[in-house]
Amino acid sequence: MDVSNNPLDSTEFLERLRADWAKQCNLMLPEGDMPVAWRGPVVTGAIKQFWQEVVWDVDFLFVDMPPGTGDVPLTVFQTLPVDGIVIVSSPQELVGMIVGKAVQMAQMMHVPILGLVENMSYAVCPDCGKHINVFGDSHVDEIADKYKLPVLAKMPIDPELAKEADAGMIEMFAGDYLDNAAQTVAKLLKK
Repeated sequence: MDVSNNPLDSTEFLERLRADWAKQCNLMLPEGDMPVAWRGPVVTGAIKQFWQEVVWDVDFLFVDMPPGTGDVPLTVFQTLPVDGIVIVSSPQELVGMIVGKAVQMAQMMHVPILGLVENMSYAVCPDCGKHINVFGDSHVDEIADKYKLPVLAKMPIDPELAKEADAGMIEMFAGDYLDNAAQTVAKLLKK
């Protein structure tokens, strides 16, 4: 990261990010397994700095936030010009409660919700093709009905997807699991 007061343009920022991915993802900590023990004001400051000190020349900026309704989503909703959010869930029943709180927080702050994506929805048996609900039955349709939201995707546990993500080549994955989500986000460009 550039510690001077000169904003980076998005191209330079992304080049630096790709060049030193592990360090950037670990917030430039001396050791990759060190925890990031930041309290709310430090996290809030980092988010604001990330937004204000990079000249973003992109059509979309995706911000991956931790689950829940804490400092990170609150700061993002109050600081960044958010056109919409996608809430990610998983099949466990307890996750439904957390998703419900996230939905209500977004609604309270007038942040449009584009829809829900369920991650780790199932695994596909490589021998017979049967769907196996590793984490139990899905609850995403019930959650979507309760809050009148569309389900954009049900993502399986897919070793090929994990392989591409680990290699930093997620865009090379050939699966169609997120096509509906991508089309929903692309509609924002037409506005």
